[in-house]
Amino acid sequence: MEQKSLIKKITGSREALLFCILIALGVVVTILNPTFFSPTNIAQIFRNNAIIMIMAVGMFCVMLTAGIDISITSTLAFSGMSIGMLQKHDIVQSTLLMFLIAMGIGCIAGFLNGLIISKGKVAPIICTMGFMYIWRGMAYVVGNSSWASGEDVSQFAKFGKDGTAGPYIILIVVYGLFFVLMKWTKFGRKIYAVGSNAEAARVSGINVDNVLISAYTIMGLMAGLAGALSVSIYASAQPNMQYGKEMDVIAACVIGGVSMSGGRGTIVGTFLGALILAIVAKALPLVNVPSIAQNTVKGVIILVVVIVNVVSQRMIDKQNLERREM
Repeated sequence: MEQKSLIKKITGSREALLFCILIALGVVVTILNPTFFSPTNIAQIFRNNAIIMIMAVGMFCVMLTAGIDISITSTLAFSGMSIGMLQKHDIVQSTLLMFLIAMGIGCIAGFLNGLIISKGKVAPIICTMGFMYIWRGMAYVVGNSSWASGEDVSQFAKFGKDGTAGPYIILIVVYGLFFVLMKWTKFGRKIYAVGSNAEAARVSGINVDNVLISAYTIMGLMAGLAGALSVSIYASAQPNMQYGKEMDVIAACVIGGVSMSGGRGTIVGTFLGALILAIVAKALPLVNVPSIAQNTVKGVIILVVVIVNVVSQRMIDKQNLERREM
């Protein structure tokens, strides 16, 4: 009975199941490469994936409203190139101001997405696809056929260089803040309500348009923050930076149990999903998977985890139904 109870507890919590998958993945990787979980490797996993993890928080908010944003890496590139050029031409050198400018640009980009989607009733995928091209194009316009090298951003790069605590502090603050925001505030409950049933939320007095605008603005804010962090970590600003990585951000949320139809998911699940993706990305080269096969293996692992999540959710729904009938 105790064993059955433990299994029910694990399958009844998506986060517990994800944690078990994470442990199992860690065991397999450690067997294949005993040095994988060294302190240096662990630190590198979080540092190199901090950008994806931060943007996953914003995508989590957007997906909770049954939306999606595929313009995020273009927003990242535009904000990152903007502060890169400001440093290159010695206009601004303050690290704090750089972050604020990048986050401000991201907020504007996200706000425009939210405004058009909510007020114009444009499908999120269509709206953000348009802005994906616009912001990526603006990144090239800002650069004017040039880019910011390590020498150009040397002062700002000190914040994110290997061995510093900057990226880790930002990661902890972002996840801690949104854990509280989504779990214990009215705003968090409104996002869940809109994603679960927008019409019911509207009837209950929630301003659905404002919630949508807020969610996309948060996504833009996280993309802008990630843009600044990308420039600092990689000590350069280029118009094509993080190209195509929006799929990794979406995958992190889906692995973490965030529903594409809205209203379901947690910030803890999103973190675990992003961490699983980060470990897979780091582990594949270290266990001698050929580079040409890495994306295939990565895709298979993601698919397996998502299938396990779906089965788990069905079991959770079944258990909840049985409780109601009792």
